[in-house]
Amino acid sequence: MIVEIAYGRGVLPVRLPERAEVTIIRKKALAKLPDPQAAVCRALDNPIGSAPLAQLVRGRRSACILICDVTRPAPNHLLLRPILDELLRGGVPADKITVLVATGLHRPNLGSELEELIGDPWVLSTVRVANHTARCDADHVDLGRTASRGTPVKIDRRFVEADLRIATGLVEPHFMAGYSGGPKVVAPGLAHADTIRTFHSARFMEDPRARQCNLARNPLREEQLEIVGMIGEIYGLNVVLDESRALCQVSFGDVVASHLAAVDFVRDSTEVAVARRFKTVVTSAAGHPLDKTYYQTVKGMVTPMDVLEPGANLIVASACSEGLGSAEFRAAQSRLLELGAEAFLESLKRKALADIDEWQTEMQLKPMRRARIALYTRGLSEEERRLTAVDLAASVEQAVQQSLERTADRAVAIIPEGPYVVPFYAPA
Repeated sequence: MIVEIAYGRGVLPVRLPERAEVTIIRKKALAKLPDPQAAVCRALDNPIGSAPLAQLVRGRRSACILICDVTRPAPNHLLLRPILDELLRGGVPADKITVLVATGLHRPNLGSELEELIGDPWVLSTVRVANHTARCDADHVDLGRTASRGTPVKIDRRFVEADLRIATGLVEPHFMAGYSGGPKVVAPGLAHADTIRTFHSARFMEDPRARQCNLARNPLREEQLEIVGMIGEIYGLNVVLDESRALCQVSFGDVVASHLAAVDFVRDSTEVAVARRFKTVVTSAAGHPLDKTYYQTVKGMVTPMDVLEPGANLIVASACSEGLGSAEFRAAQSRLLELGAEAFLESLKRKALADIDEWQTEMQLKPMRRARIALYTRGLSEEERRLTAVDLAASVEQAVQQSLERTADRAVAIIPEGPYVVPFYAPA
């Protein structure tokens, strides 16, 4: 039997042993919207919890539109033109409109990568397109601290000071914030490094409610809601895609209400009940663009945790075409190898501010405590392979064969789309 899993810009065919008893875990099918561009326009005209965009534009002197960075396959080529057409028609000058890439602490998206991200040359030639820079103090407005947990709230000045603020987002499971899109595009997307380092500290990350698909009392979600409330009026345009990246749902309106509508739409498809746990699980890092780095690959390790038997073998395929990730993540992985998992985690718990990108190493510890992880990739140097702190597989097939022999259990679970699908154990 051959199955295909997401890998880089295509798929990776995996030939499974004949004796394997295979369970494929994927999203429930979603209906594609027949006319995606028309669907976006309808959403702008029929909002949730706000006036239509044509009314919101009236009297505005400036606007800032947020988009996800290159790690998420948001269909900006569908979203930006209708928004900009409405803004320009409503009298907002083109030179007062900024499209801002919500990078958080990720690197900027520049050159041909930015062109691919925007997906529409007209946008790049008509309005200002810029990257958020989390470490530039002057670029941020200090709004004080959240009342509930004291998180410092510093947000990109270009967004805070705009007359009209719109956050576009792709709504999909997120391994610690519940779901991406909506308020998450604002924070951490537009937050200063101090803000991000606070709510990515162990105080938040080790909370059991900071997990995929959970919004209820999730500390990260609660901070995001408080932060958007401190900023004021924000609108959201959120989308849901299927496994082939086709548009299936779009909602516009109040940033929180429109996000919840998208979450409600996608939940039943992306959260998949599984009647048993497995000793062998094969997954991906969701393919391009998410699997460009090992840093992002960690998401694919965390997502299937609920269907792993303790001591299971988790096999992850990721292109890692851009290597390990940031210098800070590399340093965190090095400290993990030097200190060991337990001492590394204890060092994090003593900090009020997390070091940049070490939270991803912290998240990697969670599946490592439950399973033996094997990574298949063609994209890492020898030193980077060592710094992953997991086993390296010569092939997915070989890793599966070794797992079957080690466990004496023929059951194999395959999750082709990786972290975009969240399996949970639901015994019959």
